[in-house]
Amino acid sequence: MTGRARMDIFDVVGPVMIGPSSSHTAGAARIGRITRKILGEKVVAADIGFHGSFAKTWRGHGADRAILGGLMGLDVDDERLRNSRNIADAAGMKYSFRNVYLSDTHPNTLLLRVTGESGKALKLQAASIGGGRIEVQYIDDLEAGFAGDKPTLIVPHYDVPGVIAFVAGCLSEANINIARMGVFRQEAGGAAVMIIETDGLPEETVVEKLKLMPSVLNVTLLESL
Repeated sequence: MTGRARMDIFDVVGPVMIGPSSSHTAGAARIGRITRKILGEKVVAADIGFHGSFAKTWRGHGADRAILGGLMGLDVDDERLRNSRNIADAAGMKYSFRNVYLSDTHPNTLLLRVTGESGKALKLQAASIGGGRIEVQYIDDLEAGFAGDKPTLIVPHYDVPGVIAFVAGCLSEANINIARMGVFRQEAGGAAVMIIETDGLPEETVVEKLKLMPSVLNVTLLESL
């Protein structure tokens, strides 16, 4: 079929999920899950800000329960999402909800500040863009721009010569093809982050090799959601 974009069945019927809304429920749960994965540990505290349409409907559409469930690792079709507040309370998670205003962003956007059990903190901004799909926009105020639907490497680093070549070389040696790569920084020589989507899932040995580069601060490997 030439001249037409390929459409997936989930573009029509939406994801298998606990309702009522793919954007406000499934998308929120996925944002919670990916936040937990990027943090890399159990979430013990979360400040959750709802922007735009989320700010108007999060109570009625259960986005609060969805995001909490996602932060605890629950998937979009897990029946426990409906009871996630009670589960979070029983687990001792501290959480709060508020409405926020964010400029120049998607109307279904969440701003999360979370803390893990080790004290590690993470700030993440992400949007639910429809049909349960998401876009991670910022990680700790650095631009990100990825969906989490492919294996993804998140590599915070110092913006110095040789880092990008080292990372790309490691992936090439492991026969991992880069599907999409973005490098984002606040200023020359300062903090930066590489977002690398790959066609195959890198092995843990590749991740450990990337961590050996002195200018690489950390490496997080996300399997597709």
